[in-house]
Amino acid sequence: MLEPSNNNQLPPIPGKRYFTIGETSELCGVKAHVLRYWEQEFVQLKPVKRRGNRRYYQRKDVIIIRQIRALLYDEGFTIGGAKQKLIGDESKSDVSQSQQIIKQLRIELEEVSKILRN
Repeated sequence: MLEPSNNNQLPPIPGKRYFTIGETSELCGVKAHVLRYWEQEFVQLKPVKRRGNRRYYQRKDVIIIRQIRALLYDEGFTIGGAKQKLIGDESKSDVSQSQQIIKQLRIELEEVSKILRN
């Protein structure tokens, strides 16, 4: 869906199933309290909550957070505008999320390939 210029500066998403709020914060360049706020504002963002109400984000959540971050910080959308944009793009989101996952995997595979060549 969105490939902002600074998402290239964000670290690659590891091949884990779940990420803590701290890990997600680092992966997306957003503080933990901002993630908790965005959970209240964006219905698309639903981390799994386990014992002690700890949040665990999946890869799809990290991708959505990066999209929200891009809309708000890079493209200048308001919270309301970003909500509408995400809702309007939900029909396209399955394809675009797949494309983002493929792009991320390609980057990770290229890094592994470089390591193996050396």
